[in-house]
Amino acid sequence: MAGRILWDVDTQVDFMLPDGKLYVPGAEETAPAMGRLVDVAREAGVVHVASADDHELTDPEISDDPDWRNTYPPHCLRGTRGAEKIPETEQADPLPLSLVPYPPGLLPGLLAGRREILLLKKNFNVFTNPNTDALLDTLDPDEIVVFGVATDVCDDAAIRGFLARGWRVVFVEDAARGLNEERTAVALDAWRDAGVVFSSADEAAASFQD
Repeated sequence: MAGRILWDVDTQVDFMLPDGKLYVPGAEETAPAMGRLVDVAREAGVVHVASADDHELTDPEISDDPDWRNTYPPHCLRGTRGAEKIPETEQADPLPLSLVPYPPGLLPGLLAGRREILLLKKNFNVFTNPNTDALLDTLDPDEIVVFGVATDVCDDAAIRGFLARGWRVVFVEDAARGLNEERTAVALDAWRDAGVVFSSADEAAASFQD
């Protein structure tokens, strides 16, 4: 269904803005680049898939004593401002896919005519949503253009998942930020070794217009 898709990782207020509950340092500086990607994708009719944390206080990932690898402080709680997407990456009319698994055979019909998809999740790894694999199989992209936060957590889990499944990945460096510099450097090196293509927002946006 799609040659190239735009994959937007968790561009939510709690991560993106300095007053957010789990602010990623410098994330707000990337908002213009993110907005350019989303705007150009919209103009070009490119599918925009966004993941979003949809937490409750009882979720296993949420902890008042986090280890910052598997558990994190409360953030992106359902119904709060922090769970909302920033204006630059807002979707107009997305198809939401929650943790309730759709029979894979139904997804093509649900996706027909839809350009925006919202994958909700309760874990940093988007593949914990049971609909993620079926969505990708339905879209069958030639290339997944990834941006968002945090580079060393949710971006890393998504990109490793894409690579393990054989998808071609482009990472937009100036539309992403990490939580931890050392972990971010390790992730970037691993992606390069695995064949991920690194791009700028301008380069990626131009590719949508080819």
